[in-house]
Amino acid sequence: MIRPGQILRLIHINLVLIRHGVDEIILDLPFFRPVRFMMYLMPWNWFHRHQDPPAKRVRLALEELGPIFIKFGQILSTRRDLLPDDYAEELAHLQDDVPPFPGIVSREIAERAYGQKLEEIFLTFEQEPFASASIAQVHAATLRDGREVIVKIVRPGIERLIRRDVGLLRIIADYAERYSADGRRLRAREIVEEYEQTILDELNLVREASNASQLRRNFTGSEMLYVPEVFWPYTRQEVMVMERIHGTPIGDIEELRQQGIDFKKLSERGVEIFFTQVFKHNFFHADMHPGNIFVSPHGQYIAVDFGIMGTLTAADQNYLAENFLAFFNRDYRRVAELHVQSEWVPKDTRIDEFESSIRSVCEPIFERPLKDISFGRLLLNLFQTARRFDARIQPQLVLLQKTLLNIEGLGRQLYPDLDLWSTAKPFLERWMKEHRGIRGLLTATQKNAPRWLAQLPELPDLAYETLKALQEERLQISWNSPQLQALQEELRRSNRSRIWAITGGALLISAAVLLVAAPEGAGRWLDVPMLAWVAMLTGVGALMHARFMR
Repeated sequence: MIRPGQILRLIHINLVLIRHGVDEIILDLPFFRPVRFMMYLMPWNWFHRHQDPPAKRVRLALEELGPIFIKFGQILSTRRDLLPDDYAEELAHLQDDVPPFPGIVSREIAERAYGQKLEEIFLTFEQEPFASASIAQVHAATLRDGREVIVKIVRPGIERLIRRDVGLLRIIADYAERYSADGRRLRAREIVEEYEQTILDELNLVREASNASQLRRNFTGSEMLYVPEVFWPYTRQEVMVMERIHGTPIGDIEELRQQGIDFKKLSERGVEIFFTQVFKHNFFHADMHPGNIFVSPHGQYIAVDFGIMGTLTAADQNYLAENFLAFFNRDYRRVAELHVQSEWVPKDTRIDEFESSIRSVCEPIFERPLKDISFGRLLLNLFQTARRFDARIQPQLVLLQKTLLNIEGLGRQLYPDLDLWSTAKPFLERWMKEHRGIRGLLTATQKNAPRWLAQLPELPDLAYETLKALQEERLQISWNSPQLQALQEELRRSNRSRIWAITGGALLISAAVLLVAAPEGAGRWLDVPMLAWVAMLTGVGALMHARFMR
């Protein structure tokens, strides 16, 4: 149900779409083509024609619609199996550039969170923000002990706007899944739900602070990545205080060159950081665009903004590692088998056909420097190939796909000749050795031994209860299978149809008996007793219902 506030927002959205000519693009979709003639009935299309490419018009419309649509477009840009290449590239350039809110409002929010004046906490507090985004903005400050910090403050009223716009996105996703095969395969509702959870989590700065602390622990003593310290005594849900870092934005290539930074080493470290986070720590920074990455004078990465972090299940980790290694070894049959085993494509997919399609996509790209290939292009081609085999996109991998594209962009910017494959392959081989074979068994045993020892005293009682239940015939085994459930439902439907058919036949026979037993002289239909009419009509209805249930 659309609420009044959403109706007004929907009107505004339509006006923005019309202003940028996006209505033409929507009416050109296959689902809307039967009503495309309506475009020529709309007065605003009679005189003004838009010159910008359609993809650019969509991007401009999303930027005007505000931060929630911008962030959704950024995530959607990773769904390159559904989007044409020009749309994916254009959406990837969406800028989360929002004007700052007044510094006096920041001060009020912080003082309300602390319950005291800022002068009692900070030696200095710069009221003019030096960075602003859709969810929060950042101010420079100094603690009473002289340490330089940044103070991140959530934008006022943003949660209400998020819930309003996400509600509209949920309605759109519902229609997409209901009327579009691509919408169902994309799991549009799941994507919106996951997006809602992700963006609402960004509002809780305590959660972001805990993410930063975890990542800092994971890379303690590392020369590859530095994570600023969180000052927990001054962190609240709407306010976060972190160590202020000093580094060069990774996009400032000229400044990095003047500092003598080794771009080859820096780009290789970026790849290693990614694979370390994904496979060793299973906790990765999922918003690694250039605005969130800095470089220290001695070539160490410095990360900021920890609102979006990703994790994978152990099964996903294993399948991804095996897929990557199979790609590097050009074992395309193994890639096809893994996709089927992990149910990323249907179980009845023909392995040989899928293998052939994957080979045709991957074979041309290997043994070429990064400047000549695109990992994003590889993903796009693989998604399009999998689409032919009815692949269902895994929502839990959206953030990983986005991070991969960011890593490629950084690598291309820093050192175009980087060999991504030779950099990643040794890391993955080490990971597989640690998680497979004797070493993997020993590692798993060492990890699980404390839990097994804790449960060991319960085993005799559990064994006794199980054997006793078996002896007394109280032990039941429940088997749940989709195929069995489908068969049971078919049997239930068949039984219901049979019951309706028997009931309908019995009612028709009853009506015939009533007609035969009617008194003499009641030969006209209108003289037939009312009970016979009711039995006849009900019997016909029951037979028709039985027919439609088959």
